[in-house]
Amino acid sequence: MTPNATPSTVVSQPRRIERLIVGRPTSDGAGVKLTRVLTQDLQRRLDPFLMLDAFGSENPDDYIAGFPNHPHRGFETVTYMIAGRMLHRDSAGHEGLLQNGDVQWMTAGSGLIHSEIPQQEAGVMEGFQLWLNLPARDKMNPPWYRDIAHAELPQFTTPEGVAVTVIAGESHGVTGAVTREATAPTYLDLHLPAGTRFEQALPASHNAFVYVYRGAVSLGGQAVPVQRMAILANEPGADGVRIEASEDARVLLIAGQPLGEPIAQYGPFVMNTEAEIYQAIQDFRAGKLG
Repeated sequence: MTPNATPSTVVSQPRRIERLIVGRPTSDGAGVKLTRVLTQDLQRRLDPFLMLDAFGSENPDDYIAGFPNHPHRGFETVTYMIAGRMLHRDSAGHEGLLQNGDVQWMTAGSGLIHSEIPQQEAGVMEGFQLWLNLPARDKMNPPWYRDIAHAELPQFTTPEGVAVTVIAGESHGVTGAVTREATAPTYLDLHLPAGTRFEQALPASHNAFVYVYRGAVSLGGQAVPVQRMAILANEPGADGVRIEASEDARVLLIAGQPLGEPIAQYGPFVMNTEAEIYQAIQDFRAGKLG
């Protein structure tokens, strides 16, 4: 899908980089090796985002066991496959196969049991999973799920040649595949040829970051190398972000409206209070999720 994009978005006062983050190598599920880019200690700084994992390997031993049945409650997961094939199933009866460029958006809400199992025995498996918080009023809503094929994702190319996939939010007049009123997320995948730049308007109050997964870029003259996350400063008067690439680069630009609510997390449960966490654990043990 390639909607008509407005010619440009002018950013007069771009945000500067507050700090650069190096992801933490870890493993999850049944031993899947990944890099946790947005860790738990950054949740309040990057509210409403709770976690960002980047995974990518050509070695099947790093990913083949996948993520067998596990519970979720109180937030949303956004899985973006760059390469590979991953089968998703959950206890609400949903099932889907994610392939190159596909997105799965899942609202765990009141709770479900979920599994993510690779459907390949060789080759590259690469992608990202973002956790997006839900406001307190929505945490116990019924679960919701949507698979979005790559061809169905809104995409456009700027006059400079930057290819943009709009997973969520709005960019240059193009509305993304998913919108959310409470958190107003922007989730863009940008492919910048060498010598190009991209500008995106953002409210000054929104928390925002850029993650570089190919090449390198610069923001405000400061370099952001590959596999680094740049947290963007929240400054009064700043009206967006300007990303410049001196070499071919691919980056994720993610921003959202903070909820400003308490965060209580225990593994795959994210609520507002410890009492709600204890209830989630009890419900899981009693078989009440999904």
